[in-house]
Amino acid sequence: MFAHVTPEELTAALDSVVADLLTFGAVGEPPVDTLAVARQMGIVVARDDSQGGRARIVRVNDSTGHGTATEPLARRSSIFLKHEPRFERQQWAVAHELGEHQAEALFRRLGVSPAEAAPAAREQCANLIANRLLLPSDWFYESGMAVDWDLRQLKLRFETASHELIARRMLDLAPPGVMAVFDQGKLTWRRGSVGGRLPVWSPLERRVWERAHGSGVDEEQLATPWRVRTWPIHEPDWRREIVRLEFAPHYEPEEWEVD
Repeated sequence: MFAHVTPEELTAALDSVVADLLTFGAVGEPPVDTLAVARQMGIVVARDDSQGGRARIVRVNDSTGHGTATEPLARRSSIFLKHEPRFERQQWAVAHELGEHQAEALFRRLGVSPAEAAPAAREQCANLIANRLLLPSDWFYESGMAVDWDLRQLKLRFETASHELIARRMLDLAPPGVMAVFDQGKLTWRRGSVGGRLPVWSPLERRVWERAHGSGVDEEQLATPWRVRTWPIHEPDWRREIVRLEFAPHYEPEEWEVD
């Protein structure tokens, strides 16, 4: 994103910004209700179904015309939400707007001039902040380790985040693995948490996924050194499955094989 910023520096800055948000929002444990965070900080959350996007933040300038940048978040700001039937999408929309507002704080931590940052960089930063606000690093890592990174258990703990967001965030903090998402029987997304070429989609993964797709029941299979787990997220009009390929428990490879 920024040539002079290392991944470690970016991660530390993101976690610091999110820690401030959680402190200002008086959040001491998951799940994180982003609407409550905004209100706790004095930000008005209102409905506006006429807008094009899911949410937008409006900042009110003070009498000097310089805004309210002296406060951690503008307490005279408002977030306007469009009606969204999915609870998690509403939470994400507010998290993103809080991330958009805090992008400048992140830039300052990274030694980047907000005026020189490209719009795409600001949007990317807002997304990264939103991810971590709904799934704070320390809490998510501790919970993941406690439940062996079981998606169902993590969803119960972090109920304001979607299953897919949890799956994507697992790539940041869980042991090395590959996550895949299937919608209506088609692969729509597949990423790994290590560099290099992804392992090919294997017969083992296909078998476990096909069983879950057909049954609607969580499936798991071990075939040393691999473990494949599939969590079907089925609804009356939509079938989604999330698949994780990982090393089997207690297997300690010297390196991640990508052939």
